[in-house]
Amino acid sequence: MAVVLLLRAPFLNQAIQGDDVYYLAGAEHAQIDPAHPLNFRYVFLGDRVDMEGNTHPPLNAWVLGLLLAAAGDIREVPFHAAYIVFSLIAALSMWSLAKRFSPHPLWATLLFMATPAFVINGTSLEADLPFLAFWMAGAALFAAGRYASAAGALALASMAAYQAAVLTPILAVYAWLFARRSKAAWAAVLVPPAVIAGWQLFELATIGKLPMAVMIGHFQTYRFQSAANKLRNAAALPVHACWLVFPALLPPAFLASRKRRDPETIFLAAWIAIFFAAGMGIFFAGSARYLLPMAAPAVLLVSRLNPRLLAAGFAAQLTLSLSLAAVNYQHWNAYRSMVEALKPQLAGKRVWINTEWGLRYYLEAEGGLPVLREQSVRPGDLVVSSSLGFPVPIAAAGAAFAPIVEREIRPALPLRLIALNTRSAYSTVDRGFYPFDISAGPIDRVRVETVVERGPELEFLSMTSREADPQLAGGVYALEGDHRWMAGRAVILLKSPGKATPVRVEIYIPETAPARRLTVLLDDAEIASRTFPGPGRYSIDTPPRRPAKPTAILTLTVDRTFTVPADRRELGVVILQAGFK
Repeated sequence: MAVVLLLRAPFLNQAIQGDDVYYLAGAEHAQIDPAHPLNFRYVFLGDRVDMEGNTHPPLNAWVLGLLLAAAGDIREVPFHAAYIVFSLIAALSMWSLAKRFSPHPLWATLLFMATPAFVINGTSLEADLPFLAFWMAGAALFAAGRYASAAGALALASMAAYQAAVLTPILAVYAWLFARRSKAAWAAVLVPPAVIAGWQLFELATIGKLPMAVMIGHFQTYRFQSAANKLRNAAALPVHACWLVFPALLPPAFLASRKRRDPETIFLAAWIAIFFAAGMGIFFAGSARYLLPMAAPAVLLVSRLNPRLLAAGFAAQLTLSLSLAAVNYQHWNAYRSMVEALKPQLAGKRVWINTEWGLRYYLEAEGGLPVLREQSVRPGDLVVSSSLGFPVPIAAAGAAFAPIVEREIRPALPLRLIALNTRSAYSTVDRGFYPFDISAGPIDRVRVETVVERGPELEFLSMTSREADPQLAGGVYALEGDHRWMAGRAVILLKSPGKATPVRVEIYIPETAPARRLTVLLDDAEIASRTFPGPGRYSIDTPPRRPAKPTAILTLTVDRTFTVPADRRELGVVILQAGFK
């Protein structure tokens, strides 16, 4: 318990980080609808999504909701202090398991607490530590034969994360080996799937939604479970598994354990094998924190080594974990400090937030609004974007972005968990496969830009050029290789020519597009309309036109649109060229 407090005390003022922002949104909604804290719409990566499809049930949102109700506002220090309880539960549960399965229970528990994901992610408000706490408590109570208490802990774990269901086969192995005749043990084994199913049915009966069905829809939309993501996840998880304990301890521990066939070793090996196999099938981002529930059996097997080796491994692992946690602290604290320094410039402005995570939270706290995909902005607005935080396209027709602040986040230690140009897979496998990276490069670049008015400069736009972007007022999507899709209606700004000039519009109708009629308007007056026989490349040319104003508004509409799986956009036809030609 003393070690837990020493680990957490330096990070009590940890800034809001990572996915904290999504759980805190659930905590805020819990003040309105306590029974359904995730039943609301939320802007995620530029889209309005249903939070009922969150990858975790609502336990963490409930916990944060209670803290929010008690504190009256979101405050880092008291919230993190309250979350120390989950670290204590996990550590004491590990101590109980270590007394049952290890000849050196103290070293086993210390090795568990030195796991990088325990040290780093234990400073967040995400669901990882509450889930780990009740996962460990359920396993420890079950191993102690306290099946009723174990059932309660397993139920709480099931409301914290869906992967609690993996405890059913793991504890079934334990029951088969050590408590085969106990009906109470076998009943407790079935608690996780029963609780998860019960919560699904409760939501269906009360709000008409199955959370898992909504979640699967999100997976399809964002292709989280695509084959490419699953392969990257499968490549990253073995790397993270090698760092659950200091890697130098793994070879001698493996050699010592492979010769043993006692029930304790079989159970611990089964725990590792079952959870790892489930992780390969369930997860998609390859994050190190996913394997926290597997740390206990790993350190229990390793703890059979000589105490001198364990002490050396603990010291090396804890040094690394604390160093990575310090870098993590500096990363997220930089966003908080940056927003604090920007307050005078943000005051009285309409601020758009083009990023996610902690930076989004602190900007929203100052009244900023998350951008929607193809969000339109107006002169005088401020746009804050992060190179790391998945910025989305913004429509700025008739306007330009003028940078007023640009800062890099570059912690003192040359270690990286997530960063620009990193090879680390600690948080996500999108950028590499290392457990962490050694680099002095920037973690992120944050830019604050003001929107300034600018008239269109081009009379004719080729859609393959990014120079067209400032003149696309709406309904034309971002450049995808060599083409741009339009929605059912596209609005384009053009510089008026000095003399009467024909208008040309060139489009391509793919095989999948049902649109067959295109109408062209100039300054709200129809100048052409044509029906096409089928897919193919077509052009429309009009008689010469000379608009009365310096800026002409060209509007294109199609008769039908469609959508495709994993893409929420309304698609009409592909625009190739448009303007005065």
